[in-house]
Amino acid sequence: MNQTYTITAFSENHIGLLNRITIIFTRRNVNIESLTVSESAIPGIHKFTIVVNETKEKVEKVVNQIEKLVEVLKAFYHPEEEVIHQEIALYKVPTEALLESNKLEAIIRQHNARILEVTHEYTVIEKTGHKEETQDLFNKLSKYGVRQFTRSGRVAITKLREELFSNYLAQIDQQNGTNQ
Repeated sequence: MNQTYTITAFSENHIGLLNRITIIFTRRNVNIESLTVSESAIPGIHKFTIVVNETKEKVEKVVNQIEKLVEVLKAFYHPEEEVIHQEIALYKVPTEALLESNKLEAIIRQHNARILEVTHEYTVIEKTGHKEETQDLFNKLSKYGVRQFTRSGRVAITKLREELFSNYLAQIDQQNGTNQ
């Protein structure tokens, strides 16, 4: 049965790695719902956060294939209930709509969004939340003429006490210490 999984892969920053990772998904016929790459808490290490809606078996196979890439240090997967996640969305609406009535301002407040920039032509609004929340705000703002809209991929951390990758590195250090 399909469910949402968040896959995290840790690597050094290598040219072409993103392409090699996405090819693994393509070969296994797995659609990527969201993909975010950023620096991790560990200097020199980058974290890929990939969201898929797939069976556990397929996700396990994909993660195993990702780990076989030389540049990837370690990869993990987590079902939805094991992660805390957010996305950010930006909306550009005509400033005229904001000035004409209080309804647009009320919608912004109701959704705990914030105004980032106001010009004569447009107003940029930011909303952080789950995809459903940012989509709901988009639907409500559409009545006022959304000129531009963009949503980031998922940013996620696990509900575990510590980062699994940090534990993995500690185990390697310990093994290297006993092997010397």
